[in-house]
Amino acid sequence: MTNGQIHSGLVIVDKPQGWTSHDVVGRMRRLAGTRKVGHAGTLDPMATGVLVLGINRATRLLTYIVGTSKTYDATIRLGQSTLTDDAEGEVTGGSIAAAVDPVDIRAGVAALTGAIQQVPSSVSAIKVKGQRAYSRVRSGEDVQLSARPVTISRFEVHDIRRVNSGKQQDVDVTVECSSGTYIRALARDLGAALGVGGHLTALRRTQVGPYLLDQAATLEELALDLRLLKLDAAARALFPVRELSPGEAANISHGRRIDPGEESGPVAAFAPDGTLVALLENRPNDARALLVFAPGGGN
Repeated sequence: MTNGQIHSGLVIVDKPQGWTSHDVVGRMRRLAGTRKVGHAGTLDPMATGVLVLGINRATRLLTYIVGTSKTYDATIRLGQSTLTDDAEGEVTGGSIAAAVDPVDIRAGVAALTGAIQQVPSSVSAIKVKGQRAYSRVRSGEDVQLSARPVTISRFEVHDIRRVNSGKQQDVDVTVECSSGTYIRALARDLGAALGVGGHLTALRRTQVGPYLLDQAATLEELALDLRLLKLDAAARALFPVRELSPGEAANISHGRRIDPGEESGPVAAFAPDGTLVALLENRPNDARALLVFAPGGGN
């Protein structure tokens, strides 16, 4: 903060349980003294962990962060299904899971690893005919969502233990997955495959793209120190980097095209003084700006 002005950048929040992502954005608007705050993908109120917020011009990076891969630590309870596929929903079914063999649990996890078709939780925020699916479910409607492709690059079992007098089993896992994956749906589908039902009892997001839990701070900590990841550093972590010459930086900052580079996808282009000029897209004959920040990077 300089002269009372908040610079543009990201804040990596360790979201508390019971808060919506919108709640966290509202709190950050008060802490940062600006309305221009957004988040890069929601976390359910039950979940904790990494929630990436953008402040001021860094909100323009959020659309790129939303699509990055995510990592979670979770606990799946086998032997009970719920309406919401997590511990906050009413129980809808299930069978005693005492006889489920750990070998079968691990086989079920393996079957849900890799490129799969996943039906999102019916109480997700996906819109159905203009209305959120969870709103339709809570009004008593039977919502059937279509399966969509997701990639589970890692689904690792850490511990399996009996709970509730052995009637159910809790499975501690780590999941690395593509954007759009529902960990609640993995719990539901694992329980269904094993014939006993399943739901999620704990979820903690430990990584969003390049941003890790050890970079995150609680809201209490952020009230004392905003811990802003400046725009330049945030872009360097997120994108391939191109270092511009002074002439290239001037051309891009004024909307002109320059010679293409070799990188694929959006490229963070930096001026010789190390500040972010723009995000570039390489074409066969030139490179053009997707987003221009400010000559010399600005604040």
